[in-house]
Amino acid sequence: MNTDDVTGALNNATNWFVANQDLLVQYVVNIVSAIVILIVGMMVAKAVGRGLHRVMTMKGIDATVSDFLSAIVRYTIVAFTLIAVLGKIGVQTASVIAVMGAAGLAVGLALQNSLGNFAAGVLLVIFRPLKAGEYVTIGAVEGTVQNVQIFSTTLKTVDDRIIVIPNGKIIADNIINTSREPNRRQDIIVGVAYDSDIDTVKKVLGDIVAADERIQHSKGVTIRLHDMAPSSLNYVVRFWTTNGDAWPVYWDLLEEFKRALDKHQIGIPFPQMDVHLYKQDTATNKVSAE
Repeated sequence: MNTDDVTGALNNATNWFVANQDLLVQYVVNIVSAIVILIVGMMVAKAVGRGLHRVMTMKGIDATVSDFLSAIVRYTIVAFTLIAVLGKIGVQTASVIAVMGAAGLAVGLALQNSLGNFAAGVLLVIFRPLKAGEYVTIGAVEGTVQNVQIFSTTLKTVDDRIIVIPNGKIIADNIINTSREPNRRQDIIVGVAYDSDIDTVKKVLGDIVAADERIQHSKGVTIRLHDMAPSSLNYVVRFWTTNGDAWPVYWDLLEEFKRALDKHQIGIPFPQMDVHLYKQDTATNKVSAE
């Protein structure tokens, strides 16, 4: 390529830039504006989400609801920001929205489970069968609710394991909430030997229960013969405590019951079976017990 060709190419490029400088300036301005809108929109979405969460927390709104609503608001602002950015760089947003709608329908059909989890998350937030900080049992798992998110709920077990459950599965399963009510009823089954006196057993167990101040005696205490099992007489000890005292009282009473029954020489049986052996006389074909 000679010098004349290079000079001509430069002159053509210069002339094109001069002729289209207004258009180029407009494109640059639009791109810069789109970038600014994107950055500001993301910052606003983050700030508004955090601010809404902080306000709802100050108002005493449950953490489950505040987390869910703040996430919805944040994602909504991000969606509008992206539409504004596309419009700024010259993309026809009407057609984009139509395409997004069609794509959303296709994606929705392909992700029915995810949309079901989203709908279930909305129901969990509206009806609130469980809240952050409550101890629940869902199907075969149990733990303390950490948060309810758009698609899933997180539980923390007593041994510090994290369980993430899809919201759709929670709605479809039984939810046992042991933290919603302040009090809990406990039943302890105590098995004693068949030759034990009923009144004596009831008095021994009743004295221990009466001495425990953590039991809510005003709600009533039941100590009755509950079952005549194959190897034991089973008594039920039924009482009420607060949620926080439920298991400590249960374990303490079991230990005290064992000590008291041993002290009064009341036997605690174990499963046993009587085996009878029979001998058959082959000559007379008679069977006799040994």
